Amino acid sequence: MNDVSQSLSDYEQAARQQETRRNWLLCTPALVVLVLAASGPLLVMLFYSFLKSGNYGGVIYEFSLDGWFNVILVRDIFDDVLRFADAHLSVFWRSIKLSAMTTITCVIIGFPTAYFIATRPRRSRNFWLFLITIPFWTNLLIRTFAILELIRNNGVINNLLMDLWLIDEPIQIMYTDTAIMIGMTYVYLPLMILPLYASMEKLDFQLVEAAYDLYATRIRVLRRVIIPLIKPGIVAGSILVFIPSLGAFVTPRVLGGGKNLMLGNLIQLQFDQGQNWPLGAALSITLLAIVMVTLLVYVRYSQRSGGQDG
Repeated sequence: MNDVSQSLSDYEQAARQQETRRNWLLCTPALVVLVLAASGPLLVMLFYSFLKSGNYGGVIYEFSLDGWFNVILVRDIFDDVLRFADAHLSVFWRSIKLSAMTTITCVIIGFPTAYFIATRPRRSRNFWLFLITIPFWTNLLIRTFAILELIRNNGVINNLLMDLWLIDEPIQIMYTDTAIMIGMTYVYLPLMILPLYASMEKLDFQLVEAAYDLYATRIRVLRRVIIPLIKPGIVAGSILVFIPSLGAFVTPRVLGGGKNLMLGNLIQLQFDQGQNWPLGAALSITLLAIVMVTLLVYVRYSQRSGGQDG
């Protein structure tokens, strides 16, 4: 009897090993594409960041830390004194600031929107979600130009305010940080609404009714019941908005007018007009590092929340 059981166990183990090998074999094409299409360019950027800059673009295949050095510091061309690269640091600060402001604005707008959809009858929710996803059907550049038509000096908003005699002259919104934030909020708002809706759809609204029955105010119900239960959706939506906002290129380029640069624009500038490929590569890896740190914080938070819930 023991021999039969041992034979069955060996057979099951061999079958599992064979299935595992088959699954890895099936995944091999996707893994190869992932390595070549994703990891390959990143490794090229990492390699370029440790080389010297060519005189007319490109790189000189000699080891150098100048690219990483110039991310934060710069050497004065006259007295050879080291100074902070104020232009780069201001771009870093503007990118983080605008990304954070965009994320907060998306939470403020997306929260009531997701709550509205989650409280509709189940038959009509798909319709509202369909309306939310419609912007994804349109090219990003077209959506950005749509915002431009709204906020430019002779755009819809300024013309409407002047027709209502609320202002005497157009409000200068274009080519400012405010314009970039408005554009990124419009572009990335669906990425906030969808995770929030996914969390709210699972929310047991009987808990909300119980809180009202215990004479809790609306603010207290929001702070003590709703927000703690949907916090994973808020965190996931914030990550989905913050990360692409940090590396945004098209929206700051169109609405910022080339004056209010963000990290994506600065990287493109180094590869194009600056002809400093090692610096552009170092900035690219720095942006990747910021994104990775943000994702690690999210993973740690998710694991901690999961452990507490368990």
